[in-house]
Amino acid sequence: MSEKRDYYEVLGVSKSASDDEIKKAYRKLAKKYHPDLNPGDKTAEHNFKEVNEAYDVLSDKTKKARYDQFGHAGTDPNYSSGGGYGGFYVDSPFGADIDLGDIFGSFFGGFGGGRSRQNTNAPRRGSDVEVTLNISFLEAAKGCKKNISYENIDNCDDCKGSGAKKGTSPKTCSTCGGTGQVVISQRTPFGVMQTTRVCTSCSGNGKIIETPCKKCSGKGKVRVRKHIEINVPAGVSSKQILNVSGRGNVGKNGGGSGDLHVYINVLPHQIFERRDDDVWCEVPITYTQAALGAEITVPTIDGKVQYHIHEGTQNGDVFRLKGKGIPKLHGRGIGDEFVKVHIEVPRNLTQEQKEMLSKFEKSITEKNYQKRKSFFDRIKDLF
Repeated sequence: MSEKRDYYEVLGVSKSASDDEIKKAYRKLAKKYHPDLNPGDKTAEHNFKEVNEAYDVLSDKTKKARYDQFGHAGTDPNYSSGGGYGGFYVDSPFGADIDLGDIFGSFFGGFGGGRSRQNTNAPRRGSDVEVTLNISFLEAAKGCKKNISYENIDNCDDCKGSGAKKGTSPKTCSTCGGTGQVVISQRTPFGVMQTTRVCTSCSGNGKIIETPCKKCSGKGKVRVRKHIEINVPAGVSSKQILNVSGRGNVGKNGGGSGDLHVYINVLPHQIFERRDDDVWCEVPITYTQAALGAEITVPTIDGKVQYHIHEGTQNGDVFRLKGKGIPKLHGRGIGDEFVKVHIEVPRNLTQEQKEMLSKFEKSITEKNYQKRKSFFDRIKDLF
């Protein structure tokens, strides 16, 4: 597998780039490499995915902070499931979970300055898993069902999570009596102090596995790939998180599984732009249509509609199509669509067409141009 490129390099921005600069760079590159504009181009498809992955991290303050500190390792979905020293567990290469709180507690616990001792064999909830889901503009607007593939940590099928070879079972540790902890007494100038430490014989598990399961190497857990179908509600937007309960990493000692957090990333559309729950688009019209008024075809997320523009429509005029925007989450109404008119000036005219336009221009008086007349009146006042 090729090494991932630096996310700042992917978007072509510096580490000090603002949120607006990151967003602007993303939109430019996403449009450049969009699959619809590069059909069959595998390089463009790869670049498009890379750009979206980079933006997903750099546009999220929490993910960006982790990335700036730890690089790509900080964006691993299984990077961390806790905070501080209380309840922060990491996977040990020896098959046990190490509680960093236990390490610090071994220094301070005997003096009453540490946190209360946790039972290492108590049920622990599994950590959450994160995955990014790219969906199209219309899928976000209308809602859809999507199949998601992700990896999580689950109990080993062969040993059912025990870590012991099939047909055998772990034995209670004789050193700690199955508690996973031992009490150490130390004589100090202040008297005899006791500290509780992780049992080194069983690495805090409370049990000894004499014949480890070959599939999981005695850990009782394996990383597996899973596939589920989720419902994406209509009106969802980028950076929103859909929570799928119980689909994260499996817990320990009978603890519940964590959740699956699905981070939504809505891909840009070639025509539409979303602003809150409203949709914006720009429609080109001819000079004649603008001058005389006309029935024009306007695209909406529900399909094409006809709209009558009035006589004398100006470049940049905006009209509203009520109820043609994005459905609000949880059924609280629908936004509107705003259409900005762009009058396109004809090019490559024939000589006959030029003469006709010249004749037309001569027939026009100042009263036909309100803005032009007002502008030159102001100039007269200035000079």
